[in-house]
Amino acid sequence: MSHPTPTIRNPILPGFNPDPSLLRVGDDYYIATSTFEWYPGVQIHHSRDLVHWRLLCRPLSRPSQLNMLGDPDSCGIWAPCLSYADGKFWLIYTDVKRYGRTSGGGTAGAAMRDFHNYLVTADRIDGEWSDPVYMNSSGFDPSLFHDDDGRKWFVNQLWDHRPGHNRFAGIVLQEYSAKERKLLGSRVNIFPGTPLGFTEAPHLYKRDGWYYLITAEGGTFWGHAVTLCRSRSLTGPYELHPDGPVLTARDRPDAPLQRAGHADLVETQDGQTWIAYLCGRPLKNRGRCTLGRETAIQPLVWGPDGWPRTTDGQGLPQLSAPAPNLPAHPWPAAPARHEFDSPQLPIDFQWLRSPWPEELFSLTARPGHLRLYGRETIGSQFKQALVARRQQAHCYSASTVVDFEPEHFQQLAGLVCYYGAAKFHYLYLSHDETLGKHLRVMTSIPDGVMADAFTAPIALPPGRRVELRVEVDEERLFFAYRLEGPGRSWQRLPQMFDASILSDEATSPGLANFTGAFVGVACQDLAGTAKPADFDWFEYRERPYRADPFAG
Repeated sequence: MSHPTPTIRNPILPGFNPDPSLLRVGDDYYIATSTFEWYPGVQIHHSRDLVHWRLLCRPLSRPSQLNMLGDPDSCGIWAPCLSYADGKFWLIYTDVKRYGRTSGGGTAGAAMRDFHNYLVTADRIDGEWSDPVYMNSSGFDPSLFHDDDGRKWFVNQLWDHRPGHNRFAGIVLQEYSAKERKLLGSRVNIFPGTPLGFTEAPHLYKRDGWYYLITAEGGTFWGHAVTLCRSRSLTGPYELHPDGPVLTARDRPDAPLQRAGHADLVETQDGQTWIAYLCGRPLKNRGRCTLGRETAIQPLVWGPDGWPRTTDGQGLPQLSAPAPNLPAHPWPAAPARHEFDSPQLPIDFQWLRSPWPEELFSLTARPGHLRLYGRETIGSQFKQALVARRQQAHCYSASTVVDFEPEHFQQLAGLVCYYGAAKFHYLYLSHDETLGKHLRVMTSIPDGVMADAFTAPIALPPGRRVELRVEVDEERLFFAYRLEGPGRSWQRLPQMFDASILSDEATSPGLANFTGAFVGVACQDLAGTAKPADFDWFEYRERPYRADPFAG
């Protein structure tokens, strides 16, 4: 009896998991991805077979490592690089403090930016990580290369703000001294990039006496591509892959995986090379990518000319690939419903920016509940009490129950579908002096004539817990509610909301948009009295498309 060949299904890390850094240590594989303004910083997923992945840890978890208060939307942690040498793990990352706003498309206009690059280390990947070593601030997408002679080299994208210059000024190299904990010598620009432009995301490798440099080019939207070059000398000059980009969907709008770029390479135990890369799954006909930038993986084959290519030779991202010859290693499925019975937040959930979560929420103040303390406005870049998880499928159902008795209109709490300060749908409870306790939806629209919109308020009786529910089917989003108690049915709000605004593509010009859609809970007290809201459970279930989302 023959067994079916195991298959990798892309993306392997669905939902907002961009900028993958792929590493093998022994029989274990790890991928680090960007988390931007979400705390704790950097997601690390773990696999034994490249097919099944689990979220293992987030290493940047205390104030001495990361404080993102005030970081703008889609800033914070960009493009981590994970490596292993000298018996320990090394993690390089950027904390972006200012993105700037261009006055025109592409590289036109002034764009001053602040990028600070750091290094942390750990003996165990899921253990305690060190306090950071500051590296430099000359650009983003930093990476650390451990050469076989024991020397270490730091590369990053060089940012040039000067008018008339290419903002993406190439890849610069500098030696790093682990003993002195600092960069040595002068930086050298080893690769100015190709005419595709937007040269970023460098990683260095050594193979058969060649240094290989992989970069991303073409920008992280439809034109994204993976560029590979090589040199006999670390400092160059680097010759380009003869086929052009080694992986891209820039000329294939029909491809189901778009935006392919920002890649990293790994070798399996038997010497097969795999490429992990960023991608996006748009709604049909190159619509918006409501799942953000995701991570996919597929094999490469080395030719006799010493260059790798995709197995089809076309350089196209693939929805599936034959799994490597490794023992299957599935992980237990994550629960759909979280009861908040532990003093720790379930690993699927994150919050925004602050290294002091105790100011925002508690799992022990009322055992069995997630208590949010009303803080600043939804979308605040400082103290925002919002706890949420990634949307990881085009169609899902999510629900929660809230115990909240607001006393006036400045106290709000409820269920939110959130991308950033300018993009959200928020089903919330509040209080009005004539209506009393009530429910309504606030929507922030990034690319419309009106910046925000509110539905008519729905009066609710005081003293009752309220269940809140959202149903998402591709670009359609519906809310419903019901009072807790026997015989109560769901009351569906009549409005259909646009889920596609929770995407990178929905934006005002010049803003950073690099994250993804989340669904979760939030609480505000604009009077400053920290009125709490208690959530007893939260449920998230992925499902097939439903013409009537409430039929299930």
